[in-house]
Amino acid sequence: QVQLVESGGGLVQAGGSLRLSCVHSGRTFSSSSMGWFRQAPGKEREFVAVISWNGLRIFYADSVEGRFTISRDNTKNTVTLQMDSLKPEDTAIYYCAADPKRGPHTSVVVTNPLGFDYWGQGTQVTVSS
Repeated sequence: QVQLVESGGGLVQAGGSLRLSCVHSGRTFSSSSMGWFRQAPGKEREFVAVISWNGLRIFYADSVEGRFTISRDNTKNTVTLQMDSLKPEDTAIYYCAADPKRGPHTSVVVTNPLGFDYWGQGTQVTVSS
């Protein structure tokens, strides 16, 4: 059974930075693509960033491109989201997710949350203006 535990959320002023981390408890981390999603009050969960199993394919939502950076360390079963130049509209609960179906056998990564099998509990990010 895979468990994902996020950390690093908090309250920050606009223009500030936060670094989110997600630890994957299972043996499939190094062969899974990993994603970050977020959900603001009253809105649907939306894609933020995804990284392939080997870190070579990375995609971002247009709204965070150039400000957020996703990375992974397969030796520590950890995926990280560095968030810079934060804006009030980045306020949301941020979720880490794992997709074990897309690993070394494919170059495909997906951005649809339905493609991810495992989810963390979420961490709150609040950006004040």
